[in-house]
Amino acid sequence: MLFNSVEFFAFFLVAGTAVVLLRRRVTARNIVLVTAGYFFYAQWDWRFLGLLLLTTLLDYVAGLLLDDGGELTPAPDDVCTPPPAESLARAAARPHRHKLVLAASISINLLMLGFFKYFNFFTESAVALFDAIGLQPNRATLDVLLPVGISFYTFASIAYVVDVYRYRVRAERSLLTYAAYVAFFPQLVAGPIERMWHLGPQLRAPTTFVLERLYSACFLIGWGLFKKVVIADNMATVVDHVLMHPAPRRTGALLAMYAFAIQIYCDFSGYTDIARGTARAMGFELLRNFDTPYLAPNPQEFWRRWHISLSTWLRDYVYIPLGGSALGRARTYANLMLTMVLGGLWHGAAWTFVLWGAFHGLLLCAHRAMTPWLKRTMKFDNPGHQAAWDVARIVGTFHLVCFGWILFRANSMDQLGRWIGGIVHIRDQITPRPAEAWGRVPSPWIWAIFVCLALIYLADLWLRERRREEAVFEITPWRRAALYAAGILAFILFGNFGGGTFIYFQF
Repeated sequence: MLFNSVEFFAFFLVAGTAVVLLRRRVTARNIVLVTAGYFFYAQWDWRFLGLLLLTTLLDYVAGLLLDDGGELTPAPDDVCTPPPAESLARAAARPHRHKLVLAASISINLLMLGFFKYFNFFTESAVALFDAIGLQPNRATLDVLLPVGISFYTFASIAYVVDVYRYRVRAERSLLTYAAYVAFFPQLVAGPIERMWHLGPQLRAPTTFVLERLYSACFLIGWGLFKKVVIADNMATVVDHVLMHPAPRRTGALLAMYAFAIQIYCDFSGYTDIARGTARAMGFELLRNFDTPYLAPNPQEFWRRWHISLSTWLRDYVYIPLGGSALGRARTYANLMLTMVLGGLWHGAAWTFVLWGAFHGLLLCAHRAMTPWLKRTMKFDNPGHQAAWDVARIVGTFHLVCFGWILFRANSMDQLGRWIGGIVHIRDQITPRPAEAWGRVPSPWIWAIFVCLALIYLADLWLRERRREEAVFEITPWRRAALYAAGILAFILFGNFGGGTFIYFQF
């Protein structure tokens, strides 16, 4: 049941209406949310409902066992605020039995995630290694299916247990409320990765119906659908067209790189907008997951703006427990690399994702090493020179990120080599190119890439300047009407209504 399908909107109309009508009856409303979440998840594969329920029960019990009634540290203002040193110090002083409960909960969660997500990957890698050294092992016959959304709800559940352990939240006493947190359908299969300190209080309290909030929710849903149907799915056509050929030349390979950069941003941020819009229409607020990432001037800033719920999760539950930047320069670089490699592997069971994570780890390490030198040398008294330097940093960071997207999108190491080889124009030396093998990109598609990229940057610049995503409501009514009319016309003329799956559903 895709967000960009008629079936989902019929489902949401029923479930959302019931939630709004029951907004003051918290127990009944949460029963509807849990039922809707399980029904929504069952549309993908009902057999994995047991896995979702097992994760819920496991961490609900773990939270109760870890809650010793200790004083909580103040809740953060937003997800970008790291855990305070006080909560980490108090957690380190926990008794041994609490450490065992935490370790058991995290281990079981990671074992379930690892088995379903990485069994096939490690089996195939081991077979390939044995084949390379001349051995012929028996190939595994078990083909493990990947439960949709397992990475997202597992990470959300782990975050809850760790936050209880760190005295950031109190253990949830109501199993119904906790089940609603884990199975909240707008963010169940592709995030944002919610935190209990953010969503939990909303689930415990009655919600309110405000007409202005409904307008804002409709705008988010419409803008998300526009990015998915009009931009992302059309860019997917360009990428697939180029990569279906074995030896793309420089023009086609470069266009595919830019097209995929546009596709993945509009696809994933479009999903997030729809998720946040549907939640807001029911009276709930989800975490913001994107903040104009292609305007980032450096790799560190990019990860503060891209997939914010994951990047902050990795910071809070991987990078900081490893020691963060408090143990010296060499250890800091090692922690950055390990965190980003694990982040890459989280995205998918393939060596290309590992390379993608390692590439971004190297970028973060290089930026950290160069920052002191850049601060000393790149100072300009002339505002024009400073503006030119700022633009150069944004353009440079964007192209580094685009190169990383090649690693992310390639289906295999062989396709990765051919794609990069096509960009640097060395395909002829590697493999003879048959006539028309690279797949010529029609000139309208070139213009489409340019227009979509310009539209993204203009929209992000405008939103960045206004500092609020609903800034569209601040413009005059006739301009807003013209904007809506242009959007509807674009849907009609250029909408790709094939119902393409969102990219992050596979993670």
